[in-house]
Amino acid sequence: MTDTFLYSFWYVAGPSAQVKRGKLETKTILGQKIVFGRTNEGEIFALRDFCPHRGIPLSYGKFDGNEIECCYHGWCFNSAGTCTKIPSLTEEDNVDINRIKATSYPCREEGGVIWVYVMPPKTKVPENLPALPTLPGPKDKAFYHVDSVMFPCDVDHAVIGLMDPSHGPYVHASWWWRSQRSMHLKQKKFAPTELGFKMVSHKPSSNSRAYKILGGEPITEIAFQLPSLRTEHITVGENHIVLLTALTPIDDKRTELHQFMFTTIGLINLLRPILKPFGKSFIRQDLEIVRKQQEGLAGEHPSLMLLGGADQQALWYHKLKRTWAEAAANNVPFQNPLPEKTLQWRS
Repeated sequence: MTDTFLYSFWYVAGPSAQVKRGKLETKTILGQKIVFGRTNEGEIFALRDFCPHRGIPLSYGKFDGNEIECCYHGWCFNSAGTCTKIPSLTEEDNVDINRIKATSYPCREEGGVIWVYVMPPKTKVPENLPALPTLPGPKDKAFYHVDSVMFPCDVDHAVIGLMDPSHGPYVHASWWWRSQRSMHLKQKKFAPTELGFKMVSHKPSSNSRAYKILGGEPITEIAFQLPSLRTEHITVGENHIVLLTALTPIDDKRTELHQFMFTTIGLINLLRPILKPFGKSFIRQDLEIVRKQQEGLAGEHPSLMLLGGADQQALWYHKLKRTWAEAAANNVPFQNPLPEKTLQWRS
């Protein structure tokens, strides 16, 4: 366990297409090994990748689309984690096998995204789960998957990099985005939300060339919410573009980034095969700078500097985490401590 983790939240496990019908996929999230599966009926589920008999990962077993058979002794578990068969038992053994459980994780699927609810180890899932995170845009949207990459850093460094507004002209310098020559003073209004904060609706910056292909008068609102979700909602008249960027901690040294997109603009949907490489290139640039950062941090635990308006969102993130942890430790409701504030920086 590490204090960089936030528990009792829904985390993005990946795109729906990652888990095929009748197949198993394994993933570590917050240091917990989880096996995801999809039944023959299309139901998604998640179990601890651990047989309660002798501890072997269930993912090594056979899955027939309904039950997982452990490869060690043939114990079988259904998608809810209930044991349904122990071949070695005889009629003389007085055992109610249905009381034997493999730990089950709440798992939901919505709009092409798989969500899993992660509790602290050895704790029970509450009877009343929170709703899935509310995402902007039309309610019936279906996201398409842009990219997933593994960042070689803990979730805090990944999140701070995600919300950093001033690295663009250096890390993402390109003809279609920004350059150092286009840097100028920016001023944005921020407001608290239920679990985070948002840069309230505004016209995109004049040096963000990619927005110009949308035509019209695009308006964007960028929001961050705990544990590690960033959304950007762009409206152009009655049309919507929603970018969802989710950071999922794997362990204290790795964080997986998942990027999804939804749009009602038909032309963009038609051009997805052409536009997708631009999104991938953008993410790969972030990945490369994180790799370089981790090279500098290797073996070190320095107090890093957070300065000025450009780093205020990073400071807010740490404050939100501390407040959430204190509320959880004292068993009191979380109250967002952030104020409304206008920030300015050069970018």
